[in-house]
Amino acid sequence: MVGFIVHNKGDRVGVAVRILTRGEEAEGWCMEDDSTMSIRATTDVPLGHKIALGDCAAGDAIIKYGVSIGLATADIGTGDHVHTHNLRSARWQQ
Repeated sequence: MVGFIVHNKGDRVGVAVRILTRGEEAEGWCMEDDSTMSIRATTDVPLGHKIALGDCAAGDAIIKYGVSIGLATADIGTGDHVHTHNLRSARWQQ
């Protein structure tokens, strides 16, 4: 069962399409090329929230939908929940 969706191959986050539980091996599906992947959730990820597809350092751009949606405000590990506690939205970077 798909646990998260990735819009573009270059995205750094996927979107949870159901609640992901810490320690769960979640299956992902990429809309761009119909590929699949698997990520172990390191934290609980609520429905509709983002899961990191790879490690990101503080200051790295977070890519979703093929564009930067903001910057990591802390180091983010693969499988981490990505939200306001570790992401500064591009909307507020001006």
